[in-house]
Formats: sequence, C-alpha cells, structure tokens
Amino acid sequence: MTETGPLIELAMTALWGGFVVFLRVGAAMATLPALGEQTLSARVRLVGALMLTIVILPAVAPTLPLPPPDLPTFVRALATESLSGLFIGLILRFFILAIQTAGAIAAQSTSLAQIMGNAGVDPLPAIGHILTVAALALLMATGFHVKAAAFLVLSYEFLPALQFPDPGAVADAGRRHASQSFALAFSLAAPFVILSMLYNLTLGVINKAMPQLMVAFVGAPVITLGSVALLFLCAPVMLSVWLQAVEGFLANPLR
Repeated sequence: MTETGPLIELAMTALWGGFVVFLRVGAAMATLPALGEQTLSARVRLVGALMLTIVILPAVAPTLPLPPPDLPTFVRALATESLSGLFIGLILRFFILAIQTAGAIAAQSTSLAQIMGNAGVDPLPAIGHILTVAALALLMATGFHVKAAAFLVLSYEFLPALQFPDPGAVADAGRRHASQSFALAFSLAAPFVILSMLYNLTLGVINKAMPQLMVAFVGAPVITLGSVALLFLCAPVMLSVWLQAVEGFLANPLR
C-alpha cells in the first residue's frame, strides 16, 4: 500500500488536471469551426474533446495551477474554464460567420437568396451554403485540428486557468472581431456587389431606351448565369483569402 500511494496520488493529480483542461476544451468544442459543427453528433464531438484534452494536457500541465480538488475549487473551475472555452470558440466562430455573411450578401445582390434556402442547419442561400461547406472542408484539409490544439494551448497565456476573463477585454475583443468579420465578409462578396450594380445600371439604361421591352424577363437569366459563372471564377480566391485570414489570426491571436 505504501508503494502504490505515490502512484495513486500522481494518477489523481493527472485526472484532476485533465478534468480542468477538459472543461475548457469541451466548452470550446461547442462552438469551434468544423470540429464543433451541429451536423456532427454529440458523441463525435465528445470524443474529439477527449482527444484534444489528451493532446493538450502534457503541454499545459507543468504551468497549470492546481489547488486541491475541493468543492469550491470545482465550482470555480467549472465557471472559469467553461467561460474561457466558450470565448475561444466564439472568436473562431466569427470566421464562419464571415463566410456565411459573404454568401448571403452575394446571394442577395444577385437575386439567388431563395434557392436551396434550407440546405444546412442554419438557413443559408445556396451560395452561402456552398462557400461554408467548402471553407470547412478546406479548413480541415489544411490541418485545423492541429492548429486548434496549438491555439488552445496558447490560450492559457492570455486566459489563465481558474481565473475569470476580464469583461472589458472580452467586450473589446468581441467588438473588434465582429467588425473584422463583417469587413471580411463584404470584401469577399465585393465582386458580386459590383456585378449587381453593373447589372441594375444596364437594366435601367435598357429600360429607358426601350420602355416596351420587359427587361426583367431578359435580365433574370443573365444575372443567374453571370452569378454562377462569377462564383465559379471567384470561389477559389474567396476561400484562399478567407483561409489566410484564419491562419493569420491563429498565428498571432493577440494582435
């Protein structure tokens, strides 16, 4: 019994540290892009959270402050780590919001907003659904699971364990990332907005020159074909710019 005492104490310490890390990882998995999508089953997300915890724990355990596991500490860990994990996941979720908003702007500009409107979990136009699925696939193909694990390890530097996030810093970061998300969305959808402007100006000139012509019947197929062709040409560039924005943030989250 004396010989197994240190082993039992070491195992209990590791389990307690793993539980504290799991609280943050599990909360982040609820909102992380790709890894925390609602289309994945809860079991898959739970297994993913456990695997990430196993990967992250050895990296953060040496610097993780672990008071004795009593009830007040448990409640504090549950509150602080859950809030920190949700904040981390929501910050990355802004990039998915950006690509979804870009698709919505493009669809509204080109009159394609009502086609396949319920193709995903969130009601999205066809263009938004295509871009979102392509962005998630590209994200995972470029090793997002590894980058997400590294980002969660780095999060312990600006969100220390067992400490509540600073409300002012959280509000400022949320405002900044929300504004950057919408700016990125409009930048990605700019070609479709320009196409829409040119299309409406052209229709206005034709209608002024030939009032008897039903320009809407002529223009509808043109804008549909033009928007699909523009999506075919611009989607690779849009996804590349979006991926660079995500990787830039993961490389320097404190900027």
